[in-house]
Formats: sequence, C-alpha cells, structure tokens
Amino acid sequence: MYEDKTLVCKECGKEFIFSAGEQEFYAEKGFQNEPARCKKCRDARKANGRHNGGARREMHDAICADCGAHTQVPFEPKNDRPIYCSECLKNHR
Repeated sequence: MYEDKTLVCKECGKEFIFSAGEQEFYAEKGFQNEPARCKKCRDARKANGRHNGGARREMHDAICADCGAHTQVPFEPKNDRPIYCSECLKNHR
C-alpha cells in the first residue's frame, strides 16, 4: 500500500504532500517519476506554457491551399507542402 509522502517543490521550494491516492494513480498510469512541483507551480506552468520559457509561439502568415484564406501557422511554411486554415484542416483529418 501507498503512504502519503512529503516532497519539496523544485520551483518554489515549499513542501507538498504526494498523497497515497496520487501515488496509486501514478503507478496505474505507469509514471516512474514523482511530481517535481507542487500543484500551484504545476498549474502556473501549464497556464504560462511550457515551451520557449512561457513565451508565445511565433506565428507565420500563410494562405490556405483549399479556400485561399489568409491564416497563421506556428511553423515556417514550405512550398512543397500544402497549408490549410483551421476550417479546411478539419476536412483533411
């Protein structure tokens, strides 16, 4: 059986409880590492985005290959592959 553990958040340095129920959930999901951050820091990290240090993604202008609408995509468009707006992309999935 699992027992509650006290862990230290690597973000804020405060102690938090890794409950027996959470440990059981982690084990069921096959997670091998204990959480490194408290719930408050995990939530803040999710809200700010994990990539680019929380910075917004750079967006690039493109024209939809189906309808010709102007759109933006989070990658550098290349001429060898079609780009679709969000509406047309739904039809291609």
